[in-house]
Amino acid sequence: MESRALGLQGLVSSAVGLGCMGMSDFYAMDGASEAESIATIQSALDRGVTLLDTGDFYGMGHNELLIREAIRGRRDQVVLSVKFGALRDPNGVFLGFDGRPAFVKTSLAYTLKRLGVDHVDFYFPSRVDPAVPIEDTVGAMSDLVREGKLRYLGLSEAGAATIRRAHAVHPLSALETEYSLWSRDIEDAILPTVRELGIGVLAYGALSRGLFSGAIGSVAQFGPRDFRNHIPRFQGDHFAANQKLMATFRALAGERNATPAQLAIAWVLAKGRDLVPLIGTRTRQHLDENLAAAAIELSDDDLRRIEAAIPRGAVAGERYPVAHMPMLGR
Repeated sequence: MESRALGLQGLVSSAVGLGCMGMSDFYAMDGASEAESIATIQSALDRGVTLLDTGDFYGMGHNELLIREAIRGRRDQVVLSVKFGALRDPNGVFLGFDGRPAFVKTSLAYTLKRLGVDHVDFYFPSRVDPAVPIEDTVGAMSDLVREGKLRYLGLSEAGAATIRRAHAVHPLSALETEYSLWSRDIEDAILPTVRELGIGVLAYGALSRGLFSGAIGSVAQFGPRDFRNHIPRFQGDHFAANQKLMATFRALAGERNATPAQLAIAWVLAKGRDLVPLIGTRTRQHLDENLAAAAIELSDDDLRRIEAAIPRGAVAGERYPVAHMPMLGR
């Protein structure tokens, strides 16, 4: 698999990264197997994937422990991407975000212990804490770079002004943000800003949480703890409208002998070499399907046809519950 540079500081990733969240949290976990998750991570490494993306709050630390087992003896093959700062109660309910310097350093200490490593390659807050100046949060992260515990820094779902302020404290290598055919808001101000500053993008949600997989016929198939039950795009009339949009897109994928999921990932890959899409899967079967997208080359005409089939703004419903939307772009 080809490599892509994220930022100007030396962070290099495989063209596609593996998002590990779903192996521990947020989706229905019925039938989920730790052994299969570990095998999937190891298969990804065998296939040339280098970047593994996690969060210290995924499964309340479970995801980091899972990755620890998967990369045992293979640390030098892995770019560890870790987000921190989300606060949750014992039931998993989100309580907010903490960007205080002391919390930054405490969070990393626990992450290093759970992962069994002496440094993290790419580290960033999961959201911007509105109660803490971003300069303080990034300043603490910069201290950890000087101590050798971190290599590269970034932000997640931050606004253009915040990105500029953070970058002035310590150069950022990448912004993690949702970017897909159905989530293109960053094209207005955020994508131009990071490109001006030489910051790469880790693009999650390329498959729009399964909407592009073709496997979701009804929200009734979600388990009661699946967080998609609370996302407007999967609710009622919104979900019905979004399913209709997929008909033309499926036809385009068929023309390329590709699945809709593969074409959706290929679209992100084609939007710039400073973009690394994260694919979230917990089985080797789906991993193989999704990684095949890296071999699909799209022409300018292909891109025009795809974007005509799924026009920007055509998706019905917000990408997060209404109460969560103010946390984005701060």
